[in-house]
Amino acid sequence: MSPRLENKVAFIVGGASGFGLATSQRFAAEGAHVVIAQRRQGLAAEVADQLGGSAVACDITDFDELNAVVDQVTKSHGRIDIGVNYAGFEQSLPISELTPDTLEPMVQVQLIGAIWFLRAMGNSMRATGGGSVISTSSLTAQNPARGLAAYASSKAGLEYATQIAAVEYGVDNVRFNCIAAHLIETPMTKKHFENKLGIAAVTNQTPLGRMGHVDDIANAALFLASDEAGYISGETLRVDGAAFTQKLPSILDYQLLAASRPELLT
Repeated sequence: MSPRLENKVAFIVGGASGFGLATSQRFAAEGAHVVIAQRRQGLAAEVADQLGGSAVACDITDFDELNAVVDQVTKSHGRIDIGVNYAGFEQSLPISELTPDTLEPMVQVQLIGAIWFLRAMGNSMRATGGGSVISTSSLTAQNPARGLAAYASSKAGLEYATQIAAVEYGVDNVRFNCIAAHLIETPMTKKHFENKLGIAAVTNQTPLGRMGHVDDIANAALFLASDEAGYISGETLRVDGAAFTQKLPSILDYQLLAASRPELLT
């Protein structure tokens, strides 16, 4: 069998770490030429060299820079077949403690920059015959929890914008989908995994009974990028071990778990 992404050009924002690194490796193994777009171009170049791909410096919150980079990549490779956005920024704060300095950077990356990415990919792919655009959402966009008004609201907005993009660019054969990830260890979420009590609480409320892995996200992205998903657009694919059927852990859940398993506190 031929590789599933043979001769495809994949533009992956944040492709040098976390979900992005796993996806870059998976796509390259399936025959894609991977273009890693990252604010830290040195790290992007290092990973791209390992995968036989290429690297560009890119900040999706900078409208002009993003469009210039996408134009450059399109001209260099003839087209972009797959666009994936893993850019993320998370800081948990209750609404009562939000300030412009804490709210606006999250919205800038998670929603505004993410929509600029939809626009840049859609316009590029419209001109070259179509493609697949994949954005990253979160289970928290669908299961409310304390402290996530800025982060999760931005993700919920991105899911809706993805549906609208699917409508607007459908005639051009450009597909838009989201992956809603559960809590999975990456450089951005590493601090959460230092809390054994919290991880046990999350695992308890995940029907599959385990935490996810970056490869779970990469596999979902591979499916959505491939021709196998050619009739799927405007969707949010949850990769969460069925945790959406439950609620996110609350303070009460933590207290009950701490009482029954005190070893998690040490």
